[in-house]
Amino acid sequence: MSQHIAKPRTTAVILAGGTGQRVGLSIPKQLLKIAGKAVIEHTLTTFEKADSIDDVIVLMAPGYVPDVEKIVAKAGFRKVSRIIEGGATRNETTERAIAALGEGRAEGEDVNVLFHDAVRPLLSQRVIDDCVTALERYQAVDVAIPSADTIIVTRTHGEDGEFITEIPDRSRLRRGQTPQAFRLSTIRRAYEVAAGDPNFQATDDCSVVLKYLPHVPIHVVAGDEYNMKVTQPVDVFIADKLFQLASTAAPEQNGEEAYRELLTGRTVVIFGGSYGIGKDIAELARSYGAHVYALGRSTTGTHVENPEEVDDALSKAYGETGRIDYVVNTAGVLRIGKLAETDNATIEEALKVNYLAPVQIARSSYKYLAETKGQLLLYTSSSYTRGRAEYSLYSSTKAAMVNLTQALSDEWAGDGIRVNCINPERTATPMRTKAFGQEPAGSLLSSEAVARTSLDVLLSELTGHVIDVRQQDPTAVAGKGSGFEQALAGVLDRQDGVA
Repeated sequence: MSQHIAKPRTTAVILAGGTGQRVGLSIPKQLLKIAGKAVIEHTLTTFEKADSIDDVIVLMAPGYVPDVEKIVAKAGFRKVSRIIEGGATRNETTERAIAALGEGRAEGEDVNVLFHDAVRPLLSQRVIDDCVTALERYQAVDVAIPSADTIIVTRTHGEDGEFITEIPDRSRLRRGQTPQAFRLSTIRRAYEVAAGDPNFQATDDCSVVLKYLPHVPIHVVAGDEYNMKVTQPVDVFIADKLFQLASTAAPEQNGEEAYRELLTGRTVVIFGGSYGIGKDIAELARSYGAHVYALGRSTTGTHVENPEEVDDALSKAYGETGRIDYVVNTAGVLRIGKLAETDNATIEEALKVNYLAPVQIARSSYKYLAETKGQLLLYTSSSYTRGRAEYSLYSSTKAAMVNLTQALSDEWAGDGIRVNCINPERTATPMRTKAFGQEPAGSLLSSEAVARTSLDVLLSELTGHVIDVRQQDPTAVAGKGSGFEQALAGVLDRQDGVA
């Protein structure tokens, strides 16, 4: 009879001892806000969500521990067990972490530890999981990616400047990232040996193991390009844009019985439910036992640009069913043309329907969704990433939907309300046909496919996400393991992008 061996605990150590001098800040760069949150909050969120991580310790720059404590308390991070001051150097900070990890542990008890830079907020779950898995076999693990650039070795000759002395073979060169992962006993022993070296200094922990425990192999896990370090001013801009453009693959579809179990007795209110995607969502949800209110100008006389009519529609649904679980807005208008030649009435209609209406729907839905811990689902277009000539009104309002989604998901997180945004590629809808006429068969997504994905999102735990829906197999993108890789794939795919 085989004996079950429990896996060792895995602790993530977030190294946040740096300052903001290189990005011209008076505060540590890990407290700089990117995409509406401090960099360190993004990083902690990633580890909070990682199933392979049991707890988190933060080593923060001296004098700023209270700032992190406030972030942790507000975000409700449950895995953060300790926040302590880091040292004057990276090595000293690691030593403090090692000491903290050893406190209260039985003699001989080993744990896994992942050291990660707080200013790498775009880390993927895949990299974390790969590091933890590698520790089942190896005592030390690094994360690295191939170098796309040619690396040169130089030497300075007085006032003449630098000259190349060597160009190493790029095929063997890698750019190191974090996490760096170890068995606690291994990294502790490496630092104990290093303490006997009067000239000891290192900028990362794998180099300590390499130099002072040369018999210990250091396994390399594949990193990714998006796991960037926010170090220079341009990094702040790039990271902010990556967060803005990050998209998520559609969640796995539920089985028929799961749909019925999750939707029976629930109330779904759909604005823009007269035709196209909205109508298809209504039919699907109704087939699985939901109470559905499909509202539209041509069927129920509901004008989404009229706040009173939105309020009345929601009030009626709540009065008749006693709850509202999901609110969906697929209503929109597409007006193509040069802005200078567009009349005021057309501009006003586009802004009212495409922007003000979703804002009013969100405001009116809040109290109902807070009661059920429900979800608001909005829609954007792949043209949101870059406006194009003659699409200024449409593209700009669709970009606003992404920002509204991300903002409300944060604002309403404490109330348990989820907010997401569907980003379908070109879809066969009456609105598109009206604008472009008949297009080649097979060149467009079906509205039914978008509706099915929309239903999956409503039944998921996602919040704050832009969910791409494409004709290509989403697992081909999702398999890359990073929402930011998906974002890039989406940007490359986007053509006219009108749903």
